[in-house]
Amino acid sequence: MASERRLVLDANILMRAVLGRRVRQIIETHIEHAAFFAPDVAFADARRHLPDVVRKRGGDDAAVVAALDMLDAVARNVEEIETEAYEPHRSAALARIERRDPDDWPILATAMAMDCPIWTEDNDFFGTGVPTWTSDRVELYLKDED
Repeated sequence: MASERRLVLDANILMRAVLGRRVRQIIETHIEHAAFFAPDVAFADARRHLPDVVRKRGGDDAAVVAALDMLDAVARNVEEIETEAYEPHRSAALARIERRDPDDWPILATAMAMDCPIWTEDNDFFGTGVPTWTSDRVELYLKDED
């Protein structure tokens, strides 16, 4: 059997898992042989931004509640990584991403701590020394090959 694939998801990917079908489908399809992680701040960002995004798309309060419930469902397949686990990599992560978007350091630090790639659509992670996968290519990485 192939080794388990591992990925750190950024907040945008978490939101795509809630608001769309494709990301959620990829996670559910590969959960048996892959592990998905996201830092606590990515979940917090998704929880903070989801209500506004849902409302901008014409959703009411019930739609907001449904979206937050879906995020909780996604969280059953994406392990939330607490600050203590990635904080030791803060300085190194900031040195790599500070000029592009210093707010993204927890995602990069989590990938460094977990020693795995990042699933993102954010170009700020490219060239930081950690592999990145976009949604249109991530299944190439996730294939369970011998």
